Amino acid sequence: MVDDLAVRAGRRPVTTRSHLAELALAMFVDRGFESTTVDDIAAVAGIGRRTFFRYFASKNDLVWGEFDSGLVALRDGLAATPPDVATFDALVAAVLRFNRLDAEVETVHRRRMDLILHVPALQAHSTLRYAAWRAVIAEFAAGRRREPATAAVPQLVAHTVLAATVAGYEQWLATPASDLPALLERSLRRLGAGLDSLDA
Repeated sequence: MVDDLAVRAGRRPVTTRSHLAELALAMFVDRGFESTTVDDIAAVAGIGRRTFFRYFASKNDLVWGEFDSGLVALRDGLAATPPDVATFDALVAAVLRFNRLDAEVETVHRRRMDLILHVPALQAHSTLRYAAWRAVIAEFAAGRRREPATAAVPQLVAHTVLAATVAGYEQWLATPASDLPALLERSLRRLGAGLDSLDA
């Protein structure tokens, strides 16, 4: 029914995940995350409810965009790191790659991260996403130390690297003219001063 109304209204339907996510993020900022329904998004996008769920499993998943494919790239990039690169240097480079932005998507990414970090309704879902991200970091640190990813040090590395990354993002959101890569690297390097024994 929504699709039929959209066609009659002359609205051009959304045809990509990124376009749908961009549209929805703008709606969340304007109306509020909890006040915006999947049906609202589908109607504005000119698609049906069922079509929405072909793009994203839920409204919460939409906020995270291409996070899953990013995790695959993060794991692959770390796995390809030469063995002579220090563990923490490899992690810093990987985090910066994971969070690299093209200029044209910076505004959309700001909306996304502001929602992820500050909307209570997203916190439970964010916990699952953070756990998946930490698992990739822990696997790499564990491989370098030849111990299980569940061991204390790999878990410490994963949790603290995530904390430093989130701290960098909080600074970026608080200062619109700031440079995200610079803030992330500064936050991570400050952390690194306390983790210089990773390769011991």
